[in-house]
Amino acid sequence: MGNIIWIASYPKSGNTWMRVFIENYLQNADHAVDINQLHEISVAESKSIYYNKYLSEDRNTTHLSTSEICALRTLVHQDIASQTNTSVFVKTHNFFGDFEGHALHNMAVSYGAIYIVRNPLDVCVSMSKYFGYSIDQAIEYMAEELMGTPNELENVPQIVTSWSLHVKSWTQTPNPYCLVLRYEDMLEKPSKVFRKVEKFIGAKKDPARLKKAIKNASFTQLKSQEKKRGFVEKHENASTFFNQGRKNQWREVLSEAQIQKIIDIHRDQMVKYNYIPNNNQI
Repeated sequence: MGNIIWIASYPKSGNTWMRVFIENYLQNADHAVDINQLHEISVAESKSIYYNKYLSEDRNTTHLSTSEICALRTLVHQDIASQTNTSVFVKTHNFFGDFEGHALHNMAVSYGAIYIVRNPLDVCVSMSKYFGYSIDQAIEYMAEELMGTPNELENVPQIVTSWSLHVKSWTQTPNPYCLVLRYEDMLEKPSKVFRKVEKFIGAKKDPARLKKAIKNASFTQLKSQEKKRGFVEKHENASTFFNQGRKNQWREVLSEAQIQKIIDIHRDQMVKYNYIPNNNQI
């Protein structure tokens, strides 16, 4: 068993929030972790710097096909795991599976994963604001099973797939080494949910430490930091990275037709996670 703990989610589902909580918990400082140092503390497996070491000096990852990049992932993950003897937390938006025969996660060097699932009705709204999509464009993006991120100079492609396929890939088989959490429960029951994280990462129960980490990872804290100093992980099309962070934003934004379309596309997984609204909630 390896030492990588994957922090996994579909985009705009709480991945960064989880990483911030974990770092605040581990550092246990009186002040909140600097969000602009987060990328230096935890690891994003999509950073091209990890892949370029396997290329000649006159080439970079933008010269490679997606398949060629995925073929390097096993080596990259092995390198990340070997950098420390303790747990290393690695961000991923890849679905759990293979791409053209290449595993997207090297489980030989992994301990397990924390997977966060969020209501696709709210994911759609958040994605629309963040990437500058219309609501209908966001709906189409979330339905596309071949969806992935671009091959960029700083980031290699991630194989995201549709919201339903992504969630199903990580959660369909019960696994004690995969902690599945709902974003909405993180909001409503933070002490209970983040205690599960504390236990999963092998830490002893420490209510005071847990409470401080939750406070230092609050949306109020994150938004305050971003307002003062910006956030290096913010997409160029977004005005802010940390927006409202609340649930049920879809009620104020989506039309009945858009709500129904999302439900029709993603019904099975929405039923599983209790995301189908009652008639009087639409």
